[in-house]
Amino acid sequence: MRFLSFVYRFITNFAFLAAVYVSLNYIDKYNNRAILAILVLIYAGMRAASALHSFYFFQRIERLEVEARRVIALLTEGGAQSPLKKQTVAMLRRDGEIKSYIDLFFLAAVVLLCVAKIVTDQGSTPERQP
Repeated sequence: MRFLSFVYRFITNFAFLAAVYVSLNYIDKYNNRAILAILVLIYAGMRAASALHSFYFFQRIERLEVEARRVIALLTEGGAQSPLKKQTVAMLRRDGEIKSYIDLFFLAAVVLLCVAKIVTDQGSTPERQP
């Protein structure tokens, strides 16, 4: 299931990148293409902020887990903690970070594509004056 979640994340991000690429190449007018590219950049920025926020979230979860173990150790004499539970939290954190890295990679590719389409006026037909 872990592997399938990575594959799903990769496929959905690749589909988003492909949709952006096709959309930006399908539009002929520069103004419309630039507007679409700016809107996609805004969306990519929001998703990147969310992915970066997840790193902070996982760090906080780990700190919370350490504090919870300390409190349990104070309440119980041995502080009996299952090693399986500790490994599960670490595995979830690592998987979440890998998924965030996949998201950030594809978002960087989308940003590069959008900036390239905004900067270049390639593909639009120049209007001729009689």
